[in-house]
Amino acid sequence: MSTGKEQLDVEDDFTTAETDDAEPVVEVAKTNLSKRRTIDNLLEERRLQKQLADYDFDL
Repeated sequence: MSTGKEQLDVEDDFTTAETDDAEPVVEVAKTNLSKRRTIDNLLEERRLQKQLADYDFDL
């Protein structure tokens, strides 16, 4: 374990990278929600197409 007396080297001359052409950070929750909605829509469409294919038009 550390005794607390060790000297840590700290660099104070860091620079922040702020550029105007940087891509905005997309929130993961919104991306996941969008993907989930897309999947739900595809599954719903597949289910409806199956129901339509199974429907007896000769009543």
